[in-house]
Amino acid sequence: MANKLQGESSPYLKQHEHNPVHWFPWGEEALNKAKEENKLIIVSIGYSACHWCHVMERESFENEAVAQTMNKFFVCIKVDREERPDIDQIYMIAVQLMTNSGGWPLNCICLPDGRPIYGGTYFKPNDWQQVLLQIAQMWEEKPEVAIDYAERLTQGIIQAEKLPIQTIPELYSLNDILQVVDPWKEQFDGKNGGYTRAPKFPLPNNWIFFLRYGYLNHDQAVVDHVHFTLEKMANGGIYDQIGGGFARYSVDGKWHVPHFEKMLYDNGQLLSLYSEAYQNRPHILYKNIVEETIAWAEREMLDPNGGFYSALDADSEGVEGKFYTFDYGEFDVLGDDAELARNYFNIKKSGNWTEEQINIPFVTPEDQELINEAGYSEEEWHEHLKEIKAKLLEYRSKRVRPGLDHKQLTTWNALFLKGLVDAYRTFGNAHFLDLAEGIANFIEEHCCQNGRLLHQPSDHNRTILGFLDDYAFTIESYIALYEATFEEKWLEKAKSYLEIAISQFFDDQEAIFYYSSSDAEVLIARKSEIMDNVIPASSSTIVRSLFKLGVLFDNSRYTEIADRVFANVFPHIKSYGSAYSNWAIQLLELHFGVWEIAITGDEGQAWRKELDQYYVPNKITLGGTKSSLPLLEHKNTVDARAYLCQKKTCSLPQTSIENIIELINNKQG
Repeated sequence: MANKLQGESSPYLKQHEHNPVHWFPWGEEALNKAKEENKLIIVSIGYSACHWCHVMERESFENEAVAQTMNKFFVCIKVDREERPDIDQIYMIAVQLMTNSGGWPLNCICLPDGRPIYGGTYFKPNDWQQVLLQIAQMWEEKPEVAIDYAERLTQGIIQAEKLPIQTIPELYSLNDILQVVDPWKEQFDGKNGGYTRAPKFPLPNNWIFFLRYGYLNHDQAVVDHVHFTLEKMANGGIYDQIGGGFARYSVDGKWHVPHFEKMLYDNGQLLSLYSEAYQNRPHILYKNIVEETIAWAEREMLDPNGGFYSALDADSEGVEGKFYTFDYGEFDVLGDDAELARNYFNIKKSGNWTEEQINIPFVTPEDQELINEAGYSEEEWHEHLKEIKAKLLEYRSKRVRPGLDHKQLTTWNALFLKGLVDAYRTFGNAHFLDLAEGIANFIEEHCCQNGRLLHQPSDHNRTILGFLDDYAFTIESYIALYEATFEEKWLEKAKSYLEIAISQFFDDQEAIFYYSSSDAEVLIARKSEIMDNVIPASSSTIVRSLFKLGVLFDNSRYTEIADRVFANVFPHIKSYGSAYSNWAIQLLELHFGVWEIAITGDEGQAWRKELDQYYVPNKITLGGTKSSLPLLEHKNTVDARAYLCQKKTCSLPQTSIENIIELINNKQG
């Protein structure tokens, strides 16, 4: 019989609806039951593409004996972390405080009021059974011990990441930046790219920081390492060489063996990264990566409503990576091209993934020599490789597909929207802009209610109000959409969402943005999200948009809020650059400045396209023939003109983009 998850729409929750565990979704029914029966709560958190979540389900949650223990002594609640990141955030901090580590599946045992007393990630079935029995016994015999620990742990959760109020510095110096960069650079992996660690995550925001830092501070070694890393990732097994798109991370230090799940948020950010890297150093590989990744997302992740789905599982037919790997003989489908393609993608008879004796396609620098020896020019091989990939993709498409998480999250769609806009501005493909505008329309039509953002479209179960990241990334993406199109409706929408974010999430006394709104469900703690992770923090993202909209609307209130929040975080950035990479990008802009480039006249879009052929990472672009924006007032002319502005001062009107670039180069030195 199905449990209480049977009516849910989340694919992750539905995966557990036939477990013998009497799962409840998070909600009043489960929480009230725990209080009324004075039972401890198990809060078990995961997501549909999580491999070890599937493993623990098979081993423990489908185990009748384990389920009997869970049902007898506990109220069991399943949470999709992507649907309720606010709940995940609190219990993740609890487990990190208890164990100094975290991850998913996340399993927390709590008092009947939801305060945690014990937690961890993956448990083997016997270990999990023993933990449950021991804690159930403690709750029966010594409840005061659990209550005392819960009180102390909850205080730790409340205090975690709380920052003292700091004075706003008069200026941020280059030395401030170097104090962040110098220890951070020591982690560079000169052999394989990225950092000297395994597993290896793409961390796109890290490399955007280093690319901009290296360019602005003329640190060529850092710029070179960024490009080296991007080539290694693009050629590695972490990238789906046949179908496009990146996996979440590689389990090894060589980008070879991925954890095969594909997430929308990673790929949206990587579109932005590879597009920006192409502007800095045009490379056909980067262009291919962007085009193939967008083609994958459109083919496999796009809903008819214009929004994109969340993720693809790592597993198919119960085997991790089965959909993406190849036996040696399967390349025979290529006919005369089979041997060359095997050599190019490093396909071995015994398998290049030795643990599983199967092949993960990847490319090495030596493979280019094979192409040269085969008599192909770079252009000829590029076209022929498309044909080879198309045949392999057609062959692979007949396999049993990985599970699809069809949730449509506002935050992740906004990240992908921005990636599409960045790709459009770099490569000029109008279809990329069409897809981006489709996402924006999806957000407005399906993820907005009474002028406020939702976390995802409403369903028959519930309406989840937007969290700070829903606002932060939607605002950021709408600003990007304005800069690409000069359609001020996107800027006005961004401004309206920013006003809501300030009123619903900002604490003026503490000078912080909370993650959940002031009228959201009350949990055991109200947290702020400060540290950047695989996705930049909602706080750093909203602060960067406050600075931008402060300039675009000449709104000193926005700038003052941003200055206050940034000043509180600033002392922490140098302690661990990778965890503050988006804040560090803002630090670059506060030191090196931001160029405001105002373009007027009927040829404004043509000039914008010309401007985007140059790499100017610290710029805001605005334009149009009829605009009320302060920087465009009194500049509305038919003839094309461009102005370079900074700190409320503008240049004389320039008659070409070339002149604007020359002015920038002269001022930067």
